[in-house]
Amino acid sequence: MVWLMRKCTECGKYTLKKSKCPYCGGNASIPHPAKFSPDDKYAKYKGMMRTLRE
Repeated sequence: MVWLMRKCTECGKYTLKKSKCPYCGGNASIPHPAKFSPDDKYAKYKGMMRTLRE
């Protein structure tokens, strides 16, 4: 699936540019969460990383 919308990590504005924000020049990233699957084979590792961050 192709994501068209990007969100600037610096100013928080949305853009269609893939690399840089046209407003402030910050990096643009995909604001959508990862696809959820109940059969996720990496769920155990994601949970471990979540607890390690806290």
